[in-house]
This record gives sequence, C-alpha cells and structure tokens, in this order.
Amino acid sequence: MGSSWIRLIAAGALAVGFWALARYGTLEPGVVPASAPASQFSAVRAAAMLGRVLGPQVPHPAGTTANRAVRARLLATLAQMGIVAHTYRGMGCFTDKNAPVIGCGNVVDVVAPVLPGRGKAILMVAHYDSVPAGPGAADDGSGVAALLETARALRARPGKIRHPVIALFTNGEEYGMLGAAAYLQNPALRSRIGIAINVEARGNRGPSLLFQTSPKASQLIALYARTAPSYATSSLYAEIYRFMPNDTDLTVFLHHHIAGYNFAIARRVAHYHTPLDTLANLSRRSLQDQGDNLLGLVRVLENQRWSSLDGHAEDYISILGRWLARWPQSFSLPLAIILGLLVVLAAMAAAGRLSVRHWFAAVFVFPGTVAGAGLAGWAMVAIAQAVSSMPDPSYAHPTALRVALALIIAAVVMIAARLTSARVALVGVWIWFSAIAIAVAALLPGFSPYFLLPLAAALLTLPIAHFAGFERPFGQLALFLSALVALVIWLQLCVDGESLMGLRLHLLFTLPAAIGVATLLPWLASATMSRRVFVWSVSGAVVLGCTAAVAAGLMPSYSRMAPQRLNLYYVSVPGRSLWAAQTSAPLPREFYRVAAFSRQAEPIVANYPYRMFLAPAPHLSLAPAGATVKANERRDGHRSVTLALHASAAMLTLRLPGHLNLKEIEFGTTSIAIPPGWKQQKQVAIGCLTPDCSTATVRLVMDQDGPFVLTLVARSLTLPGQAKPLLAARPASAVRSGYGDGTLEIVPIAVAGAN
Repeated sequence: MGSSWIRLIAAGALAVGFWALARYGTLEPGVVPASAPASQFSAVRAAAMLGRVLGPQVPHPAGTTANRAVRARLLATLAQMGIVAHTYRGMGCFTDKNAPVIGCGNVVDVVAPVLPGRGKAILMVAHYDSVPAGPGAADDGSGVAALLETARALRARPGKIRHPVIALFTNGEEYGMLGAAAYLQNPALRSRIGIAINVEARGNRGPSLLFQTSPKASQLIALYARTAPSYATSSLYAEIYRFMPNDTDLTVFLHHHIAGYNFAIARRVAHYHTPLDTLANLSRRSLQDQGDNLLGLVRVLENQRWSSLDGHAEDYISILGRWLARWPQSFSLPLAIILGLLVVLAAMAAAGRLSVRHWFAAVFVFPGTVAGAGLAGWAMVAIAQAVSSMPDPSYAHPTALRVALALIIAAVVMIAARLTSARVALVGVWIWFSAIAIAVAALLPGFSPYFLLPLAAALLTLPIAHFAGFERPFGQLALFLSALVALVIWLQLCVDGESLMGLRLHLLFTLPAAIGVATLLPWLASATMSRRVFVWSVSGAVVLGCTAAVAAGLMPSYSRMAPQRLNLYYVSVPGRSLWAAQTSAPLPREFYRVAAFSRQAEPIVANYPYRMFLAPAPHLSLAPAGATVKANERRDGHRSVTLALHASAAMLTLRLPGHLNLKEIEFGTTSIAIPPGWKQQKQVAIGCLTPDCSTATVRLVMDQDGPFVLTLVARSLTLPGQAKPLLAARPASAVRSGYGDGTLEIVPIAVAGAN
C-alpha cells in the first residue's frame, strides 16, 4: 500500500511540477536597462519611445484624428533618430481564407529607411493603428516599439551590409490588413522586398512566440535557432493558424509569396482589444523578447544571400524555451513508421504474451483514459457553469477550475491504472501513440513532434524494462523514464492551450494533460493498488474536484483586470430605434434597471450576423445614410451596378445576398477579385472602414439580372448623449472591446432588375 501511495503522490507531483515549469519556468530574457550599450536592444528604451509615440494613450483607429496624431509623433521620433521617413497613402482592400467579408479603406503607412544597401530589403513590419476600443499599447504598440529600438540599435553599430533595412509601420491592420494591402499593391515596392518580419500581439505578456513562417522555412528556422536567446515556437502553431479566421499583416506578404516570420506575444488575452491594453500593463520582459528576436534576425539576415534562404518544410518544437528540436518534414512520416514499429515491438517484448482479453483491454485503455478525462472535465465545467450561470466562470479567476480539472484527470488516470495491468497499459499506450504518430505525420505533419519525441524516448527506455523486468528497480525506472518526454511536451501544450483560449475550451487543457499523464499508466499499474488506496484516492480526487468546481462557480466570473467584453450601440432600423448590447455572457443586471432589455440575445434584423440584447430606444434624428443607384445595366456579358454611398458615419458596410454570383467589385478605382469561397455563402459583405469612405462609389459586377435588396450598415464610433445612463450602468468589471461602442444605422436598399 505504501508503494501505491508513493507512486500516486510522485506522479501527481511530477505532473504539477512539469506544468508549473512550462507556465512559470520557461526561459525568458531579463530586461536590458537603458544604460546598456547602444548596439543592444533595451526594453526600457523601447518603452520610453513607445510612451512618446502613444502620447495620451487613447484609441487611434485608422482615419481618426488620434491616428493622425500618433503618426505625427512616430515621424518625429524617427526624425530624432536621424531617419528620414516618409508616408505612403493608398486604398487598401484585402480578404483571405475565403472570409465572407472584404474590408477596404484609405490608409497612410509610414516607411522608414533604416540602413542602406543593395537589392531587396529586409522589411520590419508593425502596425501603428489600434482598435476603436483600446489604446493599443501591446497591439501593436509593442511592435512599433520593437521596430524603433531595433532601428536605433542597428544604426548604432554601422558596418558593411548586403541588404537595405526598412521599417514599415502599417495603418489599418485592425480593419483587415489595409495598410499592408495598400503597400503591396504597388509592384515597385513589392519587388523590393526580400523578407518581412512582422511583430504582433494578442496579449501583453508571455514569450515572443514564433507562430508562423512562410512555407519551406527550414533555413528561416535555422537562423531563428542561431539567434533567438530563448525559444518559443512549434510547427503545430502554423498548422492551427491555417484553420483559424485570424490574420495579421504577414498574411498579405505570404499572399504575394514573400518570405517572412510572424512573432507575437499572446498571454493575458483578457486585455487584448480593450481599454486595458495600456503601456503600464505591457510586460517589459515580453517587449525585450520581441526585440531580441527581431534584432538578432535582422543582423544575421543583413549579409545572407536570398538564394541561401530557399529551403524545405520542417517540423519543429521548442521545449521550455531552452531547446529546439527540428527535422525535415519529409522525415516525419518515415520516422513515425520506423519509430512506431520499433516501439510497438519493444512494448510487446516487454509485456510478453497477452491473451485475447488482454489485447481487447489494451485497445481501449489509452483512448478510454483520454476520453474519460475529456468527459470528466466537461462535467467539472458544467458544474461551475451551473453554479455561476455564466458560460465562462473561470475567466477572471481560473485557479479553482484548473484545480478541479487536474483532480478529475487524476481520478480518471487512477481508475485506469487500477483496472489494467502494467503489461496491458504498456502495449495499449504505445500502440496508440505509434498509430496516431503515423496518421498525424501523414495528415497534419506540423503536429508530429508531439508524438515522435515521446516515441524516441520510449524506444530508448522500453528495452531496459524488457531485459530488467517490471519488478526490478531498473525495469521500474525504465517505465517511469519512458513517460517523461511526453509529460513535458504535452503539459507544455496544455499551458499554451489555456493561455490562448482560457478554460472555457477545457479540452485544450484536459486532453493534452490526459495524453501526457496517460504515458505513466504502465508505471502506475506495475504496483498493485489496494482497494483501500483506490477508494480513498479516487473518491478524494472526485470530491475535491467537484468542490473546486463549485468554488469556481461561486467566484466572480469577471473582474477589473479580466473584464467582460460588452459593447453598447444605438441602432436605427426602419420603423424603430433600439439600444443594443453585444456580449457573449448574460447581460449585467444593472442594464435592466435602465432599459427593458431582452433576456436572450437576438438578431437586430433578419439575417444580421450578430445577436445582441435589445431594448426600445427613443427616436433620434440621425444624419441620413443611404446609397444611390447610378447605373444598372448589362455590359460585356455581365450586369454592372454602380452605387454612390453617402453617410456621415466612420464605417460603411454593404451586406449582399450570396446568390448574386459576384464576379468583381470596384471600390473607387480599386478592383477586388472575388474569393472562390463566396459562391457557397448565403450572405457576403464589403466594408469601407475609414471615415473618408463615406462618399465612396462601389461597382458590382454580377451574373444575376433580377431585382435584389442589399443592406447598408453605417457605423459611427460614438453614442448619442441619451446613452449616458447605459454607460453609467456598465459595471467596472465590463469594458468595451474591439470596435467598441457606437451608433448603427441599418438601411435596406432595393435595386431593380437590370435595364
């Protein structure tokens, strides 16, 4: 019995220790002071420059007065450094990944030549605009600061270089990469770029994460491995990012087949796109890490031949910031097959002969453990949600729910260890690991390191278990060591998943943790667990886990530092006026004291893509918005409809039925190709998102000749004075986010059949 208790305690301590090491012990650089040599990157100096550029730290979306003021201060800061920067103006339009929305806008980029050189340039990229709801100190002030301090450090150590270095500060990234799109629409500018390094943020702390590169990036990863003081990357991140709707400026460069890196800090997402995105909340260590990566890469790229950067696809993973394992992606499938077969043979040799019943159990032990952990985690989250009546009860205070999930995973693993034997668990765990490794290498190769490295470790240790025997110390040690690499890697993924998405998507926590801990099953099952130990340990873990889940539900879901995202709108639609509150959680009760809001979120009008809490509002006279049909005719085999927009709002969006079969769109003089995926959309949208778009002309080329109705949505970034009681009702634990509060005027526009 003592041996069982020791094993359970040791396994729990090991898992918690590796999780804590991944969360708090990942190698990150110290902050370099302002007194450091001029050739070094100093986060203190970078933050000081960022403070001067941001000024009063107010939101500065593209096209606004505040945006122009930030641009003026940015130009002045560059001039003080001796860099003669200039602006580049243009209409930018971009869509990718077949998104049903195309955003356009008139933007002004800042182009700063940092160092002269010959041929194609190294382009450092960050955007200086913010969302309307936040001051953007991290997103993307941290990128602006990284570029400024890197430029200063590069100029402080002059030397002979092969390539020019340019800093590009784009505008309108938050409205859909408009500044990058406008810049790259110019063929002369596009042809001068050799490589782009984009610096972004989706939070305000954590390591500088290399989450995307251009394809065939083996040489780029090799340079990163040489220059980065600490590592934070994985080929899995790029695989996941391909399927996400998010984009950054680098997306536009990759669209034009320009090589590049994408870095971001991504922890404490609660401040992202909110008023809490301030300089005071920006981690100086994260800023230092961003700058070290950027400066190191630029310096090593300065004298690289562009032809030397041609490479192949790679699979790679960083471990605790200290090690970077990588290999050609073409090796992953052969490695998975070879390692998988050898590990299965080693496990079968160590396990000895198994009966049919044992083989049946082996097939189910690993997936049963992982699936059981997922279901048990869902139960813990459901308890917390039921107690709190909130969809994300752990948003502000995740510790209690994290403990609940950890305990319930432990209970599931203990049940599996009790119900199986070491021989069955050994075969079951490593057969599944091998089979999944082969499938992943074939279908999602960027995920391969999470299976291949544990298989390699198992191949080194399982033969010892075979020759030494399970009962002997060396055999026991071999079973224990075979799980360590899997534990480290999968618990690191568990930390990353929670950092990015929180515990609302608990499977990103429970499944990686369960997969890692399940590799301990052969070691845990090799010592007989008495009934008394089993009952006490499992029942204790379940009771304590449920108690922690209840505690998570009793704690406030939101706080001042992790607030609820809640935007308020005044909405004018034909025949009625509304107050609308947009949030993913129940509306705070304070609002019901001010207006008769609905108890459930609902669409403002039919087919509107967002659901909101609605309440009657007084009718106000707004500056009328609309569109005039200037032309509606057949031309060159297609129908052409020209609309003249008119509104005083900051943003205009045209929502169109998908059945129009659009062939082309022209915004002013800018022509936009239609994404192939639009053919399957029920509704699509075209947005002109900067204030000077309010009188834009839009031409739609389509194959449909009949009448149709489109919807014009005119949006301003302010609320009328009558909204003061609602603004006062918004509690301190709720903030505007993203595009923030505003006024929406929704106008249907009927277009007759073609002439």
